Amino acid sequence: MGIRCGIVGLPNVGKSTLFNALTATGAAQVGNFPFCTVDPNIGRVSVPDERLETIAGIVTPQKVVWNSIEFVDIAGLVRGASQGEGLGNQFLANIREVDAVIHLVRCFESGNISHVEGSVDPLRDIDTIDTELMLSDLESLEKRADASAKRATGGDRDAKADLPIIQRAMEALREGQPVRSIEVSADEAKRFAMLQLLTSKPVLYVCNVDEGEAADGNALTAKVAERAAQEGAQAVVISARIESELAEIEEAEDKAVFLEDLGLSEPGLNRVIRAAYRLLGLITFFTAGPKEARAWTVRDGSTAPQAAGEIHTDFERGFICAETIGFDDYVSHSGEQGAKQAGRMRQEGRDYRVKDGDVLLFRFNV
Repeated sequence: MGIRCGIVGLPNVGKSTLFNALTATGAAQVGNFPFCTVDPNIGRVSVPDERLETIAGIVTPQKVVWNSIEFVDIAGLVRGASQGEGLGNQFLANIREVDAVIHLVRCFESGNISHVEGSVDPLRDIDTIDTELMLSDLESLEKRADASAKRATGGDRDAKADLPIIQRAMEALREGQPVRSIEVSADEAKRFAMLQLLTSKPVLYVCNVDEGEAADGNALTAKVAERAAQEGAQAVVISARIESELAEIEEAEDKAVFLEDLGLSEPGLNRVIRAAYRLLGLITFFTAGPKEARAWTVRDGSTAPQAAGEIHTDFERGFICAETIGFDDYVSHSGEQGAKQAGRMRQEGRDYRVKDGDVLLFRFNV
């Protein structure tokens, strides 16, 4: 499944620097993490996963295919964006098209880089963006509410089902809460998603700090982390400047030394991607053979047939079983044959819930 994350934030928080660094990092590591520019403001980066490297080392396939994630650089929002200030309408429309919002907040002081609000205060900046998104959602829902109420009075079943969801969402927004804060039943989930509300998107807060604070953060990032915890969101600390410098280093060994000198064990891109996966409730399974070793993304809780459908709809339609090996067993027994001989391969049926790291071979008949 494709994953698309939109990077939002006020002007001058380091958003474009981060976007350029993340996508350049992907481009620099052509062998492992290929990157291609889909559009001037969209970058697709392969998801780093050491497990796939290990699997590929065992089966030595002709091709290795990584999961990928898209980053969309959405230009800086300003106060009044919900009323069309700046290029507000265009950028608000871009947010509707992403799976999750990466909210970059400035957590560093600099006399050389001005702040649009005149001072550095990440919580205030978060509130500014949230307010614009909530105002846009409220305007959209007020229009929908009037139309749905009229249709419901006329006996329209869909309108009658939509109206309670719309009313609960409007109530939350009027109380200053994003609509993702409301409880939606399983039966209502599809209707809720069809409203395409901006504040329904899960949020990952990315705190941009100075180089010396990238490892441990600072007092400002602690405040953002607390805010994220209260909201059930995710928060990550990175330095866009470090990511930019890292992107210019070509050799993997030199990258490792650069990161070690800064007290970091990995690039910020890795942490951002992992946090995005957690936020969206995603896991990875693998397929492996002489022609191809590949990573696949599914939602946590997906059944074996649903995972098979990620590969091809025929696999899901004609699903018979999934020959399954846990990643640790696959590695410790040197691949499929060794795991099978050791009794560590098992056949799973339609009700099996795929686990993160499973190596799967689907049997199907259509």
